[in-house]
Amino acid sequence: MDIIFKNKKLKILITGGAGFIGGCLVKKLLDHSDATIFNLDKLTYASDLSQVNKSLNLKRHNLLKVDLVNYEQLKKALNKSDPDLIFHLAAESHVDRSIDNSKPFIESNIIGTFNILELAKIHWQNLSEKRRENFRFIHVSTDEVFGSLGLEGTFNEKTAYDPRSPYSASKASSDHLANAWFHTYDFPIIKTNCSNNFGPYQFPEKLIPLIIIKALNNEIIPIYGDGENIRDWLYVEDHVNALLLAANKGVIGNSYCIGGNNEKTNLEIVNCICEILDKKLPKEKSYKRLIRFVEDRPGHDKRYAIDSAFIRKELGWKPNFNFKESLNLTVEWYLKNKDWINNIQSKVSYKGERLGLKK
Repeated sequence: MDIIFKNKKLKILITGGAGFIGGCLVKKLLDHSDATIFNLDKLTYASDLSQVNKSLNLKRHNLLKVDLVNYEQLKKALNKSDPDLIFHLAAESHVDRSIDNSKPFIESNIIGTFNILELAKIHWQNLSEKRRENFRFIHVSTDEVFGSLGLEGTFNEKTAYDPRSPYSASKASSDHLANAWFHTYDFPIIKTNCSNNFGPYQFPEKLIPLIIIKALNNEIIPIYGDGENIRDWLYVEDHVNALLLAANKGVIGNSYCIGGNNEKTNLEIVNCICEILDKKLPKEKSYKRLIRFVEDRPGHDKRYAIDSAFIRKELGWKPNFNFKESLNLTVEWYLKNKDWINNIQSKVSYKGERLGLKK
């Protein structure tokens, strides 16, 4: 998707646009559309505007430092941005943090989602007829709301919800709110649920950047349990392209499951990264020597896997990046951006206590 909303002077509000996925979406829209972007973000520890700031079209970027939990602040932001389209990505998303302290997840993911839904509904109701017909609210969620799979089967749009962690429970709640606003108020919502994302600029508490950085620092690489938990991996740009297709062509009220069809155990991911580093930055011994198995976390889901047949058939989406190439690109990016790593790590308050990494 090279041209997005071209020649349309849209005003697009993106919540969480200083996050990993949100930042990629903001930059894509700045670089490949004529839209004015309103980037609404709380600017917490994991926020980072580095990739957004690489756009050559920052005159169309408007940063709004707002906490979704603050209804009055959010109301002013909606009035200021007057959006034609909203992408709602803002969320607390780290499972380990949700286990240690669930309160911020309940506040941000549930109360925050209620606030943006309610204010966006009021905004939509007050639009002119033409703008109201074209308005969309894209609610971005996760496959974790579906719980855990056995060795067979996949998640799809019909899968029942069965969240197992405070994080996934809070995201499931936000999904149910979005569904309720569609059915009760005819609010034009499109919902997406994606698998694990990875790529450049991802905050180093998540698995792939954590492994890369631990290896580069010659530190222990921790793996929960036996390392056999399975996730479906999706390169972040492929996810963003799917979100844009959903906004362009998606049917109001529909849900779209977005997956990379790249099921890997955590141990496979670690070994792949170590093998890439062994080639790109070889040491006397393989980086695999740093691997240690640590006590598993509570409620650790065994397997996630998404069936993306519906979005492929209905919207024509397919991933542009294969896993091996995109993982290589990701590792290469972290190797070339050590200043970014040092800067982002200086903001980290969570030191991996649950992984036994606290010094």
